[in-house]
Amino acid sequence: MQPHKMTRLAAAPAVLAGAAAMAADKPAVDQDAVDQAFETLKTYDWGTDRDKLNAIDDAVIATKGDAAARKQLETRLAAVLKSDASRSAKDYVCRKLRTIGTAESVPALAALLPDKELSHMSRYALERISAPEAAAAMRDALPKLSGALKVGTIGSLGVRRDADAVAALAGLLGDGDKAVASTAAAALGMIGSPEAGQLLSQSAKKAPEGLKPAVADACLACAEQLLADGKKAEAMGLYQAFGGEDQPRHIRLAVTRGLLKAAGKKD
Repeated sequence: MQPHKMTRLAAAPAVLAGAAAMAADKPAVDQDAVDQAFETLKTYDWGTDRDKLNAIDDAVIATKGDAAARKQLETRLAAVLKSDASRSAKDYVCRKLRTIGTAESVPALAALLPDKELSHMSRYALERISAPEAAAAMRDALPKLSGALKVGTIGSLGVRRDADAVAALAGLLGDGDKAVASTAAAALGMIGSPEAGQLLSQSAKKAPEGLKPAVADACLACAEQLLADGKKAEAMGLYQAFGGEDQPRHIRLAVTRGLLKAAGKKD
């Protein structure tokens, strides 16, 4: 037998033993404790002993790699959002769903978007859930929201870099609420796609005076993202659109640095 084959054969038991040890070290779900923790959630409120929920925290860790157990835990958590549980209980659940949530949790989380007390926490979870349904739920909610809730949801779409939101966000650049319009510009800058850059460039030319700084900053952010994504031509075009002497000094400096970077030169 060849030496390298003997080495592999000799190592095999050790590898198996190591895998078995790792499996043995994996914490098991204490179902009774989890059940009790969910009972606690029914009456949980600020000031309640937080340790009583530790079994759910432990289950989040223990179910990693166990799809069936994770799904069961997720289903139970999402059900709490549909109940009359307290704000603090739902706040806790949103934090857990940020970690283990899937498309299954999206409807329960989306239902909280119009809730002044829980909208932020629902977005906190939806931002992290990779399923496209999460972004779609926030896009669908936009026309139904106003004020701070709308601004927050726009920001979350930007955090997700949701390319499918570009058209909706572009339509908000002319919103009568300055906070909505400026946040829409910032979100487009974060998305950083060629389409977003083109829309921002067009908006910069006709934006009201009070919105121009936000649009300019968004254009620069978009150009930086395009550059990071390897889209040098699109980034340079966006930078060049803001290279005029009529621009504030900080904008001109940022444009100069961006163009040098796009050209592969040090500033």
